[in-house]
Amino acid sequence: MRFNRPQVAYAHDIIMAALSFALALWLRMGADALTLPIEATLLSIALFAAVAAVVFRFVGLYKGIWRYASVNDLKQITKAVTLTVLIFLPIIFLATRAEHVPRSVPLINWSVLLILLGGPRFAYRLFKDGGLDLVFDNAPITRIPVLLLGTGDEAETFIRAMARPRDAAYRVVGVVDDKGGRVGRAIHDVPVLGKLDRLEEIVSTLKRRGRSPQRLIITKPSIDGQQVRDILDRAEHLGLTLSRLPRLTDFKAGEERIRVKPIDLEDLLGRPQNALDRAAMEKLIAGQRVLVTGAGGTIGGELCRQLSQLRPEHLCIIDNSERGLYEITQELSGGDLAISPVLADVRDRIRLNEVFADHRPNLVFHAAALKHVPIVEDHLVEGVLTNAIGTRNVADTSVAFGVRAMVLISTDKAVNPTSVMGASKRVAESYCQAVDLREARRGSGSTPPTRFVTVRFGNVLGSTGSVVPLFQRQLTAGGPITVTDPAMTRFFMTTREAVELVLQASVLGSKADQSAGHIFVLDMGEPVRIVDLAKQMIRLAGKQPDKDIQIVFTGARPGERLNEQLFHEAEPLQATGLEGIRLASPRTTDIEFLSLVLDELQAAAEAGESEKCMDLLRRLVPEYTPYDAAKPAKALAG
Repeated sequence: MRFNRPQVAYAHDIIMAALSFALALWLRMGADALTLPIEATLLSIALFAAVAAVVFRFVGLYKGIWRYASVNDLKQITKAVTLTVLIFLPIIFLATRAEHVPRSVPLINWSVLLILLGGPRFAYRLFKDGGLDLVFDNAPITRIPVLLLGTGDEAETFIRAMARPRDAAYRVVGVVDDKGGRVGRAIHDVPVLGKLDRLEEIVSTLKRRGRSPQRLIITKPSIDGQQVRDILDRAEHLGLTLSRLPRLTDFKAGEERIRVKPIDLEDLLGRPQNALDRAAMEKLIAGQRVLVTGAGGTIGGELCRQLSQLRPEHLCIIDNSERGLYEITQELSGGDLAISPVLADVRDRIRLNEVFADHRPNLVFHAAALKHVPIVEDHLVEGVLTNAIGTRNVADTSVAFGVRAMVLISTDKAVNPTSVMGASKRVAESYCQAVDLREARRGSGSTPPTRFVTVRFGNVLGSTGSVVPLFQRQLTAGGPITVTDPAMTRFFMTTREAVELVLQASVLGSKADQSAGHIFVLDMGEPVRIVDLAKQMIRLAGKQPDKDIQIVFTGARPGERLNEQLFHEAEPLQATGLEGIRLASPRTTDIEFLSLVLDELQAAAEAGESEKCMDLLRRLVPEYTPYDAAKPAKALAG
């Protein structure tokens, strides 16, 4: 008969319980213990072992693994031993009136059993962690010496993990405290050497002592982009590679190797995480039938991922790209969520009606759009049909089927647009604002009004058509990296953060008491110069800008402008009560006028009349200043 490890551990602990009682008697009475009646002694030992057997199983001592015995295991052992002794006392009193058990024996027994149960577990862990090898084996250990930044739980976890296996990748030579409250103390014998502002002095001191670090590892789970950029500059000057730990929640229990990750653009451009009302987000989505257009795109895909975690009843995902739809479907499949992938185009109103009739969504997230400025500039008709007419189709269908709320994903390029993409997205914003105002005036009748939530933000890192994937490809090819203009700036946000704030804005905008026609604008932080972004990516690749990799300026492309804006001057800001989300007051347009001109725009686009489409866009968006092809931006070299 083959026993598994928990069974062996269980048997070991029962034997230790019996042995502990005998040892407690011996420690209390010495050789006089042999004068006690053998029957009474054996009965006491048997009763104690029986009580221990029941308690140990009840407490759950055998869920843990000896290889990873920890303080939590010691707590469980202490609990089990205490309960065993407390339960044994009344039982032995009822059985024999504790006639042959000295009063101090239970207390001694408690201590002895704690040692007999905990000692073997921690000795086994020491053995498996190479403890004996470290004592008897004098072979040199080759590890990368590292300096940690941050003295929180993540640093403690990393130090402990690196102390276990003999073949660990890193040797921690010290810790830098970003605040200074723990300077002069130690974490598992690793000294906290000083504050971050003394980094250069700390590294110099370690070099003199022959403990020069090769890498600086950020252990803080959240740190803003400006801090990371400053630390990267200082680390490069000191000849240190900068890395960071994953989040503490990403560490696997008992994992011997914690892999540090290189600093990436999200770290350099990231901002402190805003406090989000996740309970309200889940309340909005849980149990609802949700539909997402453009689900195969960057924003649409991340929307699907985050929505799937909020327990919707059903998720309908729409895209006109077979490949994009397939990939997001494969990623979401395998759980309990009911998913319906639909190959459809928002430009097809009849098809949309079929989809809504089949799936009856309560909430709609409209992310489908053509977003690449130069391409849409060259394909004006396609941009109009997708961004303007497609949005109207989704909005009208949402109203027709009594959708609770429709969320439009918009862009900063819709503010004072200079491109067809921006102008067509501004038309989409205007239509959703106008329908929201109309629905609000209609009020509650047989069916509640459909709310329209427009969320505007800038670029997301790594999205389709953004500069980041382009720069990565150019870096891989050995350069040069092409930048349109040295003064060009853009707002950037991580995809995850953008979608989190979209969901938070959806909570605010879908409330019945929320004023109609407003636009929620995500706080994008400070704009980033594209040339600085290119230089940072070069440095992250371990190369020097304009030395190893050249940067070439090519001039602005059709429809592009140097700087983006998040608000129009006619959109006074209002507070939302949440950090990271601001509210733009509506610029209202009459719904009847919009509908008539949109009918003309659709007819012109379907007829391929580009010039008429351009005239109608100017009429719908008076502030639209089209790109002048006759005055191309001058190419620059450098």
